Amino acid sequence: MKPTVPSLYHSLPRHDSTAPSAVTIGNFDGVHLGHQAILSDVLRAASQHGLLPTVMTFAPHPRAYFARKGQRPELIPTQICSLRDKVQLLSNQGMRQIVVQRFNQHLADMSAEDFISNLLVRGLNTRWLLVGEDFRYGHRRAGDINLLHRMGAVHGFTVQTLADVADAHGQRISSSALRTALAVGDLARSQELLGRSYRIGGHVIHGQKLGRNLGFPTLNMRVPAPCAARSGIYVVRVHGLGGVALPGVASLGVRPTVTNSGALLLETHILDRTVDAYGKLVCVEFLEFLRDEESFPDLMTLTAAIRQDAQGARDYFASHGL
Repeated sequence: MKPTVPSLYHSLPRHDSTAPSAVTIGNFDGVHLGHQAILSDVLRAASQHGLLPTVMTFAPHPRAYFARKGQRPELIPTQICSLRDKVQLLSNQGMRQIVVQRFNQHLADMSAEDFISNLLVRGLNTRWLLVGEDFRYGHRRAGDINLLHRMGAVHGFTVQTLADVADAHGQRISSSALRTALAVGDLARSQELLGRSYRIGGHVIHGQKLGRNLGFPTLNMRVPAPCAARSGIYVVRVHGLGGVALPGVASLGVRPTVTNSGALLLETHILDRTVDAYGKLVCVEFLEFLRDEESFPDLMTLTAAIRQDAQGARDYFASHGL
């Protein structure tokens, strides 16, 4: 059965529906196992009560907005996934409505009561709401669970709270823990938290063609910035270029040997195969961290390092299979 394409909203109230909703609210960066538990509860409640399963998220991350406003870039949280990847992951979890609410000064100044009335009641016709026990909202984060319960009684929606979700070791599953794992290249831990391999999706863009000239053509992709994943060289699989995943080796970084632009790029070399992928939407699956990004004295040394990285990826696939 073909999955239902969700309705995506960038503003509320909805322009095409007044259907009642089962709603959860959060940033959902990465859509890890903790998030998946929340979304599963929403899906269950929506099915029981005849509601549309709905998630409201924010762009940019509220902490990123306030960090930029206060000129404190070091406080901007790194991004685990792009907005496109997040929407796809939320859709994969069965969400029928996805609200990407713009976080700006207007929303930051909105009172807690107006947040509930404008977004939840008029915006989504909320009938069932699931949030974390420490959920805060509205101007200066003045709104709490008690206010939600009081206004829910007035406007006809039920409020449920969810405690933290723990992993097999009893540790809390969180986006912060996932960012920590990715920052050190611990892909095994990130997989424990995500329930899947870490992936970055995006369209293949034109690059400087340097890799092709060196004998290692690459698929170039922009990545969310600041990116949560550690810069460096990875063994990867590439999805979206035919019916099977393709083995590769990828460099995530700023290419210090060839440019001083500082722009972060994901460059993926597919092993032993030439493909025309410009403009295509692909997904790069990270399997193993090989080494940190380095600056080399010349292109000859860079080429030798790439050749060694490619061999490292071949050795990985020879041992683990594709």
